Amino acid sequence: MKKKKLTLTKKKIINGYMFILPWFVGFIIFYIRSIVLTAQFSLSELSVGAIGGYELKFVGLENFIYAFREHGTFKQVLTTSVGNIILDIPLIIFFSLFMSMLLNKEFKGRTVVRAIFFLPVILNSSAISGALELSQQMMAGGISAGSGQMIAEGSSTGVDVNYYINLFKDFAMPEAVLDYIVAAVGRINKIITASGVQIVIFIAALQSIPGSMYEVAKIEGATAYETFWRVTFPMVMPHIITNVVYTVIDNFAESEVVTLAYDMAFTSFDYGLSSVFSLVSTVIICLILVLICGFIQKRTFYYN
Repeated sequence: MKKKKLTLTKKKIINGYMFILPWFVGFIIFYIRSIVLTAQFSLSELSVGAIGGYELKFVGLENFIYAFREHGTFKQVLTTSVGNIILDIPLIIFFSLFMSMLLNKEFKGRTVVRAIFFLPVILNSSAISGALELSQQMMAGGISAGSGQMIAEGSSTGVDVNYYINLFKDFAMPEAVLDYIVAAVGRINKIITASGVQIVIFIAALQSIPGSMYEVAKIEGATAYETFWRVTFPMVMPHIITNVVYTVIDNFAESEVVTLAYDMAFTSFDYGLSSVFSLVSTVIICLILVLICGFIQKRTFYYN
């Protein structure tokens, strides 16, 4: 009997499964167990024993009812956090793609500029951010006071933003679009800070595009605009999905609803209500990911 040889496609599939196998095992052992415990805590009243351990008293949906009907800030914080995530997704993705296209070009000091854009990812680590906050406190009344005074003076003599907003309104720009642009400008600092990893992923995607495609586009007389939409954008679509997932999870981890759930558990020691906050917000984020990734997946081209 001759043994059937695996095709190249099947070998790639097996390699893909082997690559994600460690993550999948860890996901089942650690993350699934945590979700089950969170669901169990959300339906119970948890009390910590005097000598350790905990006891659960089943209360049904009381924690959910309290969270949505009686808690003062949960619904507002949840709505604001989800709204900010949805607002940031297109801004971060398009800014990252734009900057990666610029950083992918040949120019002097390109490596240094790339490192500068990735620097916020390093500075966002808890140890470094804590050190920076401490240094700011130590400089209070010195350099910080001077910079604050400069900002105050600049705001008093700065450009009137309302003038430009009214100008765009006179051009009959839709108010919803104008509000989105104004919100984007107000969040530009966060957008730049949260785009480091996405820029690196897009640079890797751009460098993997075969040069022959650009040569064919040039021979056919395609403009730079047409080359972007016909070659560059379709080739980076699979990486857009990766960056969308990373952006949503990264923003969710830093959102106010996560902070509220943490404070409720470790400050107020209400583990049942904290579990409700965590469970509800996680389900909503997963639903957003499914909808966005499903929408992009139908329009994604995979080049082999």
